[in-house]
Amino acid sequence: MRLTLAHIGNRLAASDPFEKLTQMWLERMGNFAEAESTAYRSADAFFESLTRTKKGGTQVLVLLDSRGKQMSSEEFAVWLGARRDSGVAQIIFAIGPASGWDDAARKQAALLLSLSNMTLAHALARAVLAEQIYRATTILTGHPYHTGH
Repeated sequence: MRLTLAHIGNRLAASDPFEKLTQMWLERMGNFAEAESTAYRSADAFFESLTRTKKGGTQVLVLLDSRGKQMSSEEFAVWLGARRDSGVAQIIFAIGPASGWDDAARKQAALLLSLSNMTLAHALARAVLAEQIYRATTILTGHPYHTGH
């Protein structure tokens, strides 16, 4: 299963501290799943890309949204594991534009996910999301990274 962490906006410089954190978690995830990060100039460009890549197998779209569902790390791991076990080829986690996702975009998502009741800077949200995806993969494999505290 391929995991994609997408965001709308400029690609951050490799020297950006949040980008370094995000890339560190994605690299660590490579031991458990194929993971990548990508940026799109606009929501329209993002959804056009999804349309082009749908031919490559089952995709699940997760949009990060303040109105989305909040989950514990364990609940998120169960959700991710269920998608993996059902044969999903790719899960795309996307952080939207500064104005948020519009109603049409939210309707296309299999899951609206909220990381917190608090508003996070998008770069910080990407790093937190990357760590939580990594944590979920370690939970699923029984790796000792997650201790449940």
